[in-house]
Amino acid sequence: MGAPGMELDDTDRAILRELQRNARTPFSEIARRIDMSSATVHDRVKRMEEEGVIRGYHAAVEPAALGLDIEAYVGLRIQQGASETVLEKLEGVDAVQEVVLLTGELDAMMHIVVENTQELRELMFDRIANIDGIDRSQTMIILGHEIESHELPM
Repeated sequence: MGAPGMELDDTDRAILRELQRNARTPFSEIARRIDMSSATVHDRVKRMEEEGVIRGYHAAVEPAALGLDIEAYVGLRIQQGASETVLEKLEGVDAVQEVVLLTGELDAMMHIVVENTQELRELMFDRIANIDGIDRSQTMIILGHEIESHELPM
């Protein structure tokens, strides 16, 4: 989850802003930008990692570059009491990039990537539809990423 009890000061927030812009920025460069020592930046980043404020670092890879030309969101209605089982089964599906639990009409939303419509059809009809506990699904193909940010406001 997160670190709700950890207090972040202005320096922590400045470091986080720099890391959100580019997580590959060397600590020495971040230190120069915020007028701190590299050791201070290193210690604070390590503390924020240990406390769960920084959840990880990863490369944002363009799915189409890997031949994954279809991205979609799939909304799910899950039978009451079946969420844990459904989530365990979805975790083993390579095409599933993310699953979030929701309030409202849908219980969960998946972000999936597949090569083509045939693979999407097989995923939905042969894999997802056969998971016990899923009442229905609604697939929405992503036509484009028009506004995208990985920077949280601070």
